[in-house]
Amino acid sequence: MRKLLAIVGYCMMSAYVSAQTDTTTHQIDEVQVVDSRKHHTLTSTAPLHVMDHGEMLRMGVTDMADALHRLPGITLRDYGGAGGMKTVSVRGFGAKHTGVSYDGVMLSECQSGEIDLSRYSLDNVGSLSLVIGDNDDIFIPARQATTPASINIQTMSLPTDDVRPHLTTQLKFGSFGYVSPFLKYEQNMNERFALSAVGEYTYAENDYPYTIKNGIETIEDRRKNSRMNSGHGELNFLWTISPSDRLTGKVYYYDNDRQLPGQVFYYSNTSRETLRDRNLFGQLMYQKRLSERLSLKLNGKFNWSASLYDDGMVASQILDANYWQREYYTSACLLYLPSDEWAFDYSVDYAHNNLNSTLDTDVRPYRNTLLQSATAKYRTRRLTVMGRLLYSLYLNGAKQGASAEDMRRLSPSLSLSYLLLPNLHVRASYKEIFRAPTFNENYFFHYGSKDLHPERTEQLNVGVTWTGDFGKTSLQTTLDGYYNIVKDMIVAVPFNMFVWNCVNVGKVRVLGLDFTLNASHQLAKRQTLTLSGYYSYQRAQNRADETSPYYNNQIAYTPEHSGSAALAWENPWVNISTHLTTVSERWTTNAHIEGTRVKGYYELGASAYRRFHVGRSMMELRLDLKNLTDKQYEIVGSYPMPGRSYQISLNYKL
Repeated sequence: MRKLLAIVGYCMMSAYVSAQTDTTTHQIDEVQVVDSRKHHTLTSTAPLHVMDHGEMLRMGVTDMADALHRLPGITLRDYGGAGGMKTVSVRGFGAKHTGVSYDGVMLSECQSGEIDLSRYSLDNVGSLSLVIGDNDDIFIPARQATTPASINIQTMSLPTDDVRPHLTTQLKFGSFGYVSPFLKYEQNMNERFALSAVGEYTYAENDYPYTIKNGIETIEDRRKNSRMNSGHGELNFLWTISPSDRLTGKVYYYDNDRQLPGQVFYYSNTSRETLRDRNLFGQLMYQKRLSERLSLKLNGKFNWSASLYDDGMVASQILDANYWQREYYTSACLLYLPSDEWAFDYSVDYAHNNLNSTLDTDVRPYRNTLLQSATAKYRTRRLTVMGRLLYSLYLNGAKQGASAEDMRRLSPSLSLSYLLLPNLHVRASYKEIFRAPTFNENYFFHYGSKDLHPERTEQLNVGVTWTGDFGKTSLQTTLDGYYNIVKDMIVAVPFNMFVWNCVNVGKVRVLGLDFTLNASHQLAKRQTLTLSGYYSYQRAQNRADETSPYYNNQIAYTPEHSGSAALAWENPWVNISTHLTTVSERWTTNAHIEGTRVKGYYELGASAYRRFHVGRSMMELRLDLKNLTDKQYEIVGSYPMPGRSYQISLNYKL
């Protein structure tokens, strides 16, 4: 804690001193970059998919997993219920190749490399976006260019219109013992300083029923050992030091004490595993317009997390282990705009990560990372071209044993978009990147290897985007085809919710297609019908050894077909939406042996909500019905998902 306070204090003092020595009076336009992402969905040189808070409400999105199901190219691993871990992979690259940023700063997980997105609630999210390749926004830290795809979570913006306090209270409750109160306070203290605080608690029994068929016998049971107690809090501020410089900050804490349901087998549903996750981080972002053509952005972050695992089924407790990881991260970005057509950015990032545990085999690994990116962008009315070079240097060490080898690489990317016809853009992009093995992959007892090679990826995308207006009807559609290569791929297959078995596949080839459609029609005054959906095809094949019986097999947990559709009717009475998600069959292993096939599934849901204005306040009542057909299915093998359920939300804003 002392280290955290020292880092935060130092960064704030440095930013303050810098602000006092500059008298430039030009407005920073970072907010415009964030707000324009939805507008640039169709003109971006690489695939960009955005959902804002209003769209999530309109389309009946209930939680983070539901939101991710609405984005094309994403493969979600969900272990079921409110407390089940949720990780994503994009276009067959694997979850470790998917970066996640939270208010402009990347989240980190040096132990497993996979971000559990169930930790992040949608109640305070302003927008959620998926970027595949390199997005047109070049004024970003180098770390945001280190993955083939990234998910960007942007929380609600702070109030700007008045200085009175704004209070939001919400209560959610639903099936299987689910209850979640939410509280948010936000206020402009004066014309320069704004503050917000968020608190949320979630409790769920998750004891939903399921059935297993064993020949002619049907076994009915309920999920056991699945209870969760989760809470998270945030403190955010925005300080407009002058019209030309701004400082934003966040302190975030998350604590989840949960039971881990085991795999379900015939006549067996017993588990006594528990896991407590704790995460604390503080981050600062300072932006300054140095001149008409030059801008500076500085980031600083400290991250601490703990995972406390216990297996009550093992009397000797040999599987019990506690893990602690820390990260110190800083970044500097310099943006230069020599003309209206050209833009250049240079970014440099440094991070120090370390991990220790209670295991006797722990070598206490650490890693120093240096990233540098140089980006050029050329833009006219019809043509946009962007190129980037990323230099990555990973210096590995261990305090109590041998360490993995150091790694370095220069990675290029290039993307372009061209306005071929009115409202019709064509785009193409290429990106090469590599991923250093995680600490688990390098050092985990019986699973890791210090001799692992990094995964190397190449991705090529070609697509078209089109938008059209026909009186009361508007349409937007995108179509992208892609070809991905992953060499020395490390595939993670779950042994349980906390231990993963890593299998190295020499080469993986992915061929795919993503299609999206968004349409709206004005039925009458204050009545709008909206349709949105996507279809994804991805063939992710093992191409390591032509003589292997597993050659050309689909990679584990990667469906060939997936899709989603939502239809919403907004009206003056009760807004109604219905949505459908479908995923084809998957395999739990790369070998496709008997008994490892996971059947495809579909899930149908519906939502209804109404807002009431009470003076200057507003109330919102919402009902969500999930899995209306009570379809039993699995996303991860032997982890049944909940059947039919409901959720009621009461929201009051002052």
